[in-house]
Amino acid sequence: MVERSTPSPHINDNDGGQNPKPHNHAASKKKAGPGRARSAKAGPVRAGRGRWPARKAYAAIDLGTNNCRLLIAKPSADSFIVVDAFSRVVRLGEGLGEAGRISDAAMDRAVAALSICSDKLRHRHVTLARSVATEACRRASNGEHFIERVRRETGIALDIISAEEEARLAVLGCHILLEPGDGPALIFDIGGGSTELVLVSTNGPAPEILDWQSAPWGVVSLTESEKFDGENPKAREIAYANMRARVTESFADFASRLPAGLDENVRLLGTSGTVTTLASLHLGLPSYDRNAIDGLIVPSASMREISQNLALISPAERAALPCIGRERADLVVAGCAILEAIMDIWPAARLGIADRGIREGILRTLMPIGGKKARTAKASNNT
Repeated sequence: MVERSTPSPHINDNDGGQNPKPHNHAASKKKAGPGRARSAKAGPVRAGRGRWPARKAYAAIDLGTNNCRLLIAKPSADSFIVVDAFSRVVRLGEGLGEAGRISDAAMDRAVAALSICSDKLRHRHVTLARSVATEACRRASNGEHFIERVRRETGIALDIISAEEEARLAVLGCHILLEPGDGPALIFDIGGGSTELVLVSTNGPAPEILDWQSAPWGVVSLTESEKFDGENPKAREIAYANMRARVTESFADFASRLPAGLDENVRLLGTSGTVTTLASLHLGLPSYDRNAIDGLIVPSASMREISQNLALISPAERAALPCIGRERADLVVAGCAILEAIMDIWPAARLGIADRGIREGILRTLMPIGGKKARTAKASNNT
């Protein structure tokens, strides 16, 4: 049975980089200032000087270990309207585990994608933007050099954020999709170079972070840690078991701090390409459809079955599946191993799927929504 939690209103994201038309919302009339009393008869409306002020455009860029993503939006009454979006696989962290630095080819790919983002910021007349870089730039010995090159060639000033900030923004961006319920919930973000696990309480007006951990395994770093012959069925089986064991070990400290006596009624929400891809396979979609995926709730057992099947088939068979393709065929198995390790320590019967995260979290911190900026309560325990 497929269920859906209620998504936040007025969000019309399109990761294909197309330009969706914004919804129409009434705006407040511009008030006359002191000494500028209006006559009863309004004057002509000139181009660029309408009776209602144009809503400001805000932007968020998330440069991860695997993807570069942009979201441009304008505030609405209680959320925001996406007016442009862009996403491209850049594999910034390719080879980082062995070399300890970002390769020239990876930098070239990222700069090319960020140049497109820069053009979109200008075209959309963005008033305020925040651009962040995550695990690859945190770990790379030449991370600061890369940041300077991006600023010089694109004009974008990337902020290398901490793992704690990354976790907070991910929670802020997707927590609205958590199912109603009592007790703590677990939100996770499987990235390219790391995975963030965040235990939250939803008793207050904003989610309170009770505990969190950033594990050094994402789909890129875990894939590169396990070299094996993808054409050999036995090698695939052994490699998957090794990946799961490696991730489970990295989760051990966090798992030991989780509440005792957990049952299948606990709430679990994931945001990442892994969970959206697996959810697409669960639905049997011929191609990815954000409207069908964002806010979906699926049985955890189905996600386990899909994960294990993907791990055992050949790379060519994975690439032939809808919503995976060649770009994800070599990385999705690592994502499956991470997901299963998460479900091992948090035995929820159902998994919520979010096609939103850091970018939406950034936008909620930048723009006034419902008269105030969004926030999450500070963590009470951190590692």
